[in-house]
Amino acid sequence: MRSEVITVQTGSRPTVRDITAEAERFASDQGDGLLHVFVPHATAGLAIIETGSGSDDDLLTALDDLLPTDDRWRHRHGSPGHGRDHVLPAFVPPYATVPVLAGRLALGTWQSICLVDTNGDNPTRKVRFSFLPA
Repeated sequence: MRSEVITVQTGSRPTVRDITAEAERFASDQGDGLLHVFVPHATAGLAIIETGSGSDDDLLTALDDLLPTDDRWRHRHGSPGHGRDHVLPAFVPPYATVPVLAGRLALGTWQSICLVDTNGDNPTRKVRFSFLPA
C-alpha cells in the first residue's frame, strides 16, 4: 500500500477546503484500486460534496445549526463552543474512500473531496492519502 501525508492550511475560521486536486495528483498513474483519505485529527472531517455553488457554505451553516458554538458543551478547553468541534467527526467522518480506475478518481461530475474544519484554534491539518491497488 502506498501512503503519503500532506499538510493543509485551513485558517482561523470554519472552512470547507477542496483537496480533490491533491488526491488526484496522489492517485494519478496508480492503475485500479481504492484511494482512502484520512484526517488524523479529533476536530476535522471529510465530505464528498459539490463545491463552488454554495454547498460548502450550506454545509457550514447546517453544522452551525446542528452543533452551535455556545456553552452547552462539556468539553470546554479552547475557544468558546470548541466542544462542538470534538463532536463534528461523528457527523462528518474523518475518512473517505474513493474508487480509482486507471489512475483517475471515479468521482461523480460535481463531487469533490473536501476537508471540513470548524476548529479555528488549529489552522494546520494533516491529511493521509493511501492507495490500495486492485
